[in-house]
Amino acid sequence: MGSNGNVMSTAQLLIPIFKREGYEFWSIRMKTLLRCQDLWDLVEQGYADPDDEGKLRENRKKDSKALVIIQQAVYYSVFLRIAAATTSKKAWLILQKAFQGDSRVLVVKLQSLRRDFETLMMKNGESIADILSRATTIISQIQTYGETIKDQTIVEKVLRSLTPKFDHVVAAIEESKNLSTFTFIKLMGSLEAYESRINRSMERNEEKAFQVKDVVPKYNDNDRVMTRGRGRGGYRGRGRGTGKGCN
Repeated sequence: MGSNGNVMSTAQLLIPIFKREGYEFWSIRMKTLLRCQDLWDLVEQGYADPDDEGKLRENRKKDSKALVIIQQAVYYSVFLRIAAATTSKKAWLILQKAFQGDSRVLVVKLQSLRRDFETLMMKNGESIADILSRATTIISQIQTYGETIKDQTIVEKVLRSLTPKFDHVVAAIEESKNLSTFTFIKLMGSLEAYESRINRSMERNEEKAFQVKDVVPKYNDNDRVMTRGRGRGGYRGRGRGTGKGCN
């Protein structure tokens, strides 16, 4: 019993609060939280009333725990929508329909997200971290609406989306890796490592350029000043000296 209490208190500390915005990401976090409490199946599927009275009490107790977590995870104005829900499944469906939309709305949103994924391209000056973050956001939203994207599809799309700066690493990955088994996470690591090497190389080249720039102009300036000094001094001395002598 003590262990269960500790798990529940930890879950309470980590409960994300939904304030009417960002439902997709909130629902992902909530699903993870409910799964770690072994409650998501009840929320998603509900429960039947078994003949075994003991089992029924256990299911109702677990469902009440799930409902409590959902109620605590929403802002007051959102809670009013689910206040009358008596099961976790009913509460979840109310929120889903209100903030994610019905099937027709989902179709439209999915079409928009698919288009965003298909047209995803790296911008000039954009870092690998930035484009990967944009890709991850789109993919997460698509998966939230119940559609699965294979890693191979994601990997191939990201490789096509990179700027010519990364042509070398793209060719290396396509030649050396089996894209059907090469995961998106591995691709992220490879691209970030390659970009890090490029940045370090550019920094070293810039440092060398600055060092040369600092040394060469100083040498030329000194040389030019010394040359002027000798020339002026020589001509002035001779000119003035000759004039005075004639007087």
